Formats: sequence, structure tokens, C-alpha cells
Amino acid sequence: MSEYGTASAPRAMLDVTTRQSASRKLIERALDSIGVEVNGPNPWDIQVHREEFFERALQGAGLGLGESYMDGWWDCEDLAELVSRTLRSNVERLVFGDWRLALLAASTWFRNLQSVTRSPQVAEAHYNLGNDVFEKMLGPSMMYSCAYWPNASTLDEAQEAKLDLVCRKLALQASDRVLDIGCGWGGFARYAARRFGCNIVGVTISRPQAEFATNLCAGLPVTILNEDYRGRGLLQHGPFTKIVSIGMFEHVGRRNYRRFFQIVNDALDPQGLFLLHTMGTYGSGRGDLWMRKYIFPNGELPFTRHLPEAAEGLFRLEDWHDFGPDYDRTLMAWWRNVEAQIGTGGLLSDERFCRMWRYYLLGFAGAFRSRVANQLWQVVFSPAGSTTEYRSVRCQRPRSSRAAAILGCEGSSAASKTRSARRTIGRASSCRWRSQSIEA
Repeated sequence: MSEYGTASAPRAMLDVTTRQSASRKLIERALDSIGVEVNGPNPWDIQVHREEFFERALQGAGLGLGESYMDGWWDCEDLAELVSRTLRSNVERLVFGDWRLALLAASTWFRNLQSVTRSPQVAEAHYNLGNDVFEKMLGPSMMYSCAYWPNASTLDEAQEAKLDLVCRKLALQASDRVLDIGCGWGGFARYAARRFGCNIVGVTISRPQAEFATNLCAGLPVTILNEDYRGRGLLQHGPFTKIVSIGMFEHVGRRNYRRFFQIVNDALDPQGLFLLHTMGTYGSGRGDLWMRKYIFPNGELPFTRHLPEAAEGLFRLEDWHDFGPDYDRTLMAWWRNVEAQIGTGGLLSDERFCRMWRYYLLGFAGAFRSRVANQLWQVVFSPAGSTTEYRSVRCQRPRSSRAAAILGCEGSSAASKTRSARRTIGRASSCRWRSQSIEA
């Protein structure tokens, strides 16, 4: 027995060394094909601190890669660029993909991962982390969705531009009753109620969000409901002349798309408008195990065909606007806000959480930068029987001091406001009409 044990130890060590060496060679060859070097001098090169990283990175459909980053086994100065290069070349699928990704995709067909009983999981894991974390990251707008950057130079300006764009696409006016499905911390409800005086009902499944939004919109004609979008309270407050859903549809899931559109149809006036702001994908949509485990449990991005299929017979698709590259800039701005607050207490003083959050935000930024993975869509629908003519909207209006006050950005200096106004007015005549025609 002793001879067997003595002989097996070197053999086991040799097996581990052989696996690690083979894993390293595979990853190095793949990264070399996209101009990325292990321990290289470029900001997008990976710096490996533990030899075990290479074998771990190949496990778990991206799970091992993300978890090894959280544990400090490797670093990358320009993580967003690394992810963008990886996705553009399909290296991520060839090297890090495995059978678990196929199983993950199949699970969305055979199980309703976003059922009424399962839907609170994403709130518990993500949106309930603490309002202080999101306040530090999002800034005064409290908008946790892609901003609109054609004429903006700061996150606040870009979020204001997005809110203005949404309101103009919906042609909001004081007489409107507006439903905000997935209202988050109340950023849109506050902006629309202050600027237009319309009545708004917001729905969120997160209790901390509902409490924050209620306080944020105090004194305004805004009602916040803490319930699932499939709850009874939503329809009891209708009907609505306008409905908006910003950054929530990613939690609905393909098994529920049709029901979601039916609920919207039931709540909407026959001559009303519905705007859906959501991430989407043109790709295989197999998902990412790390993202599902640590950031968005049960999250799922729709394909281009899913929206018209779910709306068929209920809505007319009036307008489809794709500005995915703006999410790259938004995510980078969020990370800069978070980075400036690291070490200030709470979760932002937890090294593993901060590494997880960096991997999430910069990884997403790289995915949007690649233009082959995630997209960002604003889609406008009208009820199938509507007789109201709709005109598409793109151009951004010049930013005013009143609009800044409505957003909650009054603290900027007068000089900054003047520079912003000059820059915006100067560009107004050459506003970029950044739309993308999409065939479903």
C-alpha cells in the first residue's frame, strides 16, 4: 500500500501539471489570435497571478473565468476592451463554452424561470443590495438603464437626454395617465411628473426600490406599487393613455413575453402608446452562467423576432431605435462613479464585491462595444386598432436649466451649464439620427 501511495503522488502531480500546461497553451493560442498576450504590456492583456487560473477558466461556461477574477487570480487594466475583442472573434464560445451553455439555453424552453414565484429572486440578489450602492453609481437621475449620448458629455446630461427622448416618443402631456412597468427608483416617474404634470403609476418588485421611489416622488402625482407586473393592482389603476417599460423586460423571459404584451394591451387606451426600452441580442442567446449566478438570476435577453411575435394581433410596431453603443459609455460612466467610492463603507469596502462589480460593469461595456453581442432597443407600439398617426423621434432637444432641475442636477456650476448649452445648440442643426432598421 505504501509503495502504491508513494508512486501515485508524483503521478497525480504530473497529471495536474500536464492539465495546467495544456490549458495554458490553449488559452494563450486563442488570446494570441485576437492580439491579447498573457502577462503582456498592453492594457487589454491579462495579468495572471496563479497558474491554476488556466484550468479553472475553461470550466463552467464562463463561471470559472468570472469567479477566478473575483478571487484575484488574474487582472486586466482594460477589461472592457478584452471582452470586446474576445466576443468579436468568437473566442469566448470556442474556448470557454461547454455543454452547460446549451443546457442553460434549453432550460428557458422547458422551465418558466421568470414565473411569479421565481421573479423575486432577481430583486433579492441584485436590486435589494442597498440603495446607497446604486445612488453612488447612478447619480442624481437614479436611472439604471442605457443613457442617450449623441450630444451629451456627462452621464447626467445623457440620462436627461434619454428621459427627454422617451417622453417625446410618447408625446407626453399633462392629461396623460402613465404606467411605468419596472419603475426602479422612480427616476422616470419624477422626471415625467415634474416636467409634464401627468399622473404616473410605477410598478416594481423590489421593496427598497418602491420605498426609495415613493420618497423621491413625494408631492408629485405619482403612485408606486410594490408588486409583480402580473399583480392585480396594475389593472385596478388603469386604463392608461401611455405605458413605458425601461430596463425591465430583460427579466420577463420568453415564456412570458406574450402574457406581458397582453397585460400591456389590457391596460392601455385604444389610442395610446407603449414604449419598450430593453437590451436584446442578435446572437444565440445561450447566456452566461456567471451573470446568472452573481448578477441577474433568471435574466434573459430577447431576440429581434421575439418582440413582433409577442405583439402580433395586439399591437402595431411603429418604431424601432437601436443605440447599443451608448450603453458602452453608460456602463463606463457607472464604473467610474463606483471606482471613486471604493473604500467608503458597506459593500464598496468589500474587495470581492468590488471585483465582482467591476467584472460585471466592464464586461457588459465590452459586450456592447463588440456590436456582436448585446444591443439596446427602444421600440414604440400602438394598439392594433389605433387610428392615431405616429411620427418617429430621434433628435435631442437643447438642454435647459429647467430640465436639469427636473432631473435633479441643479448643483452643476453656471459655467458648466453655459458650456453645455453652447455645445448642444451648436450641434442641434447636425443632430445625428442614429436609427437602425431591423427586420424581425
